[in-house]
Amino acid sequence: MAASLSTPTFSLLSLLHSTINKPSLSPSFFTIKPKVSNFCRFISSSMASDSKDLPINNPGLHATPDEATKGYFLQQTMFRIKDPKVSLEFYSKVMGMSLLKRLDFPEMKFSLYFMGYVDTSSAPSEQVERTAWTFGQKATLELTHNWGTESDPNFTGYHNGNSEPRGFGHIGVTVDDVYKACERFESLGVEFVKKPLDGKMKGIAFIKDPDGYWIEIFDTKNIKEAAGPAS
Repeated sequence: MAASLSTPTFSLLSLLHSTINKPSLSPSFFTIKPKVSNFCRFISSSMASDSKDLPINNPGLHATPDEATKGYFLQQTMFRIKDPKVSLEFYSKVMGMSLLKRLDFPEMKFSLYFMGYVDTSSAPSEQVERTAWTFGQKATLELTHNWGTESDPNFTGYHNGNSEPRGFGHIGVTVDDVYKACERFESLGVEFVKKPLDGKMKGIAFIKDPDGYWIEIFDTKNIKEAAGPAS
């Protein structure tokens, strides 16, 4: 934590009084000038180290990533889904995502659907090349469907991480206007966990996808009010 400014201020005032009261062959201004300079450097250093995002305030954080990780990026988050028809409609129609690639594994009886906010018009037409292209896109959703869950009467669904034992929480989607987006979601029958005006944190919302996974909804304007005090 940055040091309080009260202690240096007291020391500077004490120094100023002691310098004025003591006789000196040189003017008092020249006597205290180096101390003032040091104090200014102390303030500058304290203000700089006050940022919550600096490594000095985040034990374990490396200031410079390992050179070996150059080129790494977050490519996917995987959700297991019950019914691809229902999930694909939600993520394409409600959330506005596109299907980048579908991969089927007949021997293991499951399929993967990669969804994201990507212009697929630039995707290669050759299917293996399109797979490689897909894995080069950032922040996609990998929807995993184990065949048969959509029609299994004994299938009760997947744990979304927000009930005990808690673990995974949610993904987040930035929208142009959180209030207009939520009005649209409501008109489409989307289930809400929290609406923008609910609770203490205004201007953010949480909705559920068909499998109960939470999605945080926010915009870059209202997030300043919601998260500003914590910044």
